[in-house]
Amino acid sequence: MRAGDLLLVTRAASVQFVRPIRFRVIRVLDLPTYAGWVWLDGYQLDDRDQAVARRSIYVQRAGLRKADTARRGRPRTPAAPARRHRH
Repeated sequence: MRAGDLLLVTRAASVQFVRPIRFRVIRVLDLPTYAGWVWLDGYQLDDRDQAVARRSIYVQRAGLRKADTARRGRPRTPAAPARRHRH
C-alpha cells in the first residue's frame, strides 16, 4: 500500500464501514497499532472519484481491496435527450 492507491474500504476492513467507501491513499501513518491494523491518511471519494472529505482511517490490512478503476475515473457523459417525433 502506497500513496496514490485507490482502495475499496468495506466492513471487512473495519466495522465502521457498513457502507463501503472509495479511498485514495495519501500516506500510511507511522503510528503504533495492533498487528494487522494500519492508520491511513487520504481522501474519501464520491462515485466520480472526486475527493469529498480528507480522512484518517484505522483499518485491517487484510480487509482492504484495490478499487476497480476500469469503470470509474472519467466523468460520466450524460445521455442524449430522447427525440420526440411530431406527427
